Amino acid sequence: MISVHHLSKAYGTQLAVQDLSFSVKQGEILGFLGPNGAGKSTTMKMLTGFVPPSSGQAIVAGHDIAEEPLEVRKKVGYLPEHNPLYLDMYVLEFLDFSARIHQLGRQERKRRVAEVIEQTGLGSEQHKQIRQLSKGYRQRVGLSQALLHQPEVLILDEPTTGLDPNQIVDIRLLIREVGKNKTILFSSHILSEVEAISDRVLIIDKGVMLADAPVEELRKASAYANIITLEVMRPGLDLASLAELPDLLIDRHSSTRFSLRGNGEEDLRPRLFELCVAQNNPILELHQEALSLENIFRTLTQQRA
Repeated sequence: MISVHHLSKAYGTQLAVQDLSFSVKQGEILGFLGPNGAGKSTTMKMLTGFVPPSSGQAIVAGHDIAEEPLEVRKKVGYLPEHNPLYLDMYVLEFLDFSARIHQLGRQERKRRVAEVIEQTGLGSEQHKQIRQLSKGYRQRVGLSQALLHQPEVLILDEPTTGLDPNQIVDIRLLIREVGKNKTILFSSHILSEVEAISDRVLIIDKGVMLADAPVEELRKASAYANIITLEVMRPGLDLASLAELPDLLIDRHSSTRFSLRGNGEEDLRPRLFELCVAQNNPILELHQEALSLENIFRTLTQQRA
């Protein structure tokens, strides 16, 4: 549903996006990540036909973004980073207006407006002016208009900006639900959210792709896929016997607290337990966790800093 080939965008001498290629299938949710200024919003604007590419090609829902931008917009629901709304309009009025733009018939318009209000939890706010809404509810209005015409592709730039934790969970569940039969590309700085929703993540920095894979594959590709946290009661724990193990990095946070990062198949917790018992140093904390998407993101983007 989205197929990008060597897409680039230059503003004068600055390359915002450089030779980007990727694809997103129907029913797939792709998390689009990168630091501020990485080129995410520019890429999304190109895919929705609002900004022309400098070179390369992109096909969205069967249409070329350069040759058929209006056809692309008919098939795409877009929530931009800075959500543009008519503040003097009422929520219900604005959504009806948006449905008219998409040329929905009277009965279908009425039905779809009611459906998206229910989906996005705007029922209690539908008779208010948009200017009276909180930032979180304005974001829901923007998401509602993106869903109105039942697009084949959803492109969402920071869809949970301004939402409280409960609202974020609601929108996360909504994205998962609508993503069952749509193609979704969305960006977020909340990496735990991306990890929870996405089938795959795409990471860019300075317009260049750094990674494109499911999170689990990125973990396996990392030199340090597992992290063990160890805290003991007394200083002086000797970990020298672990030094010969391959692919193991030991960080000492204090005289009694350590992090051990490795990618080996052996679970080191039994060995650490035995080592602490042998040195008569009681364990206060010992647990293992997989490398988080945040760790992966920081590692990849800091390498280019």
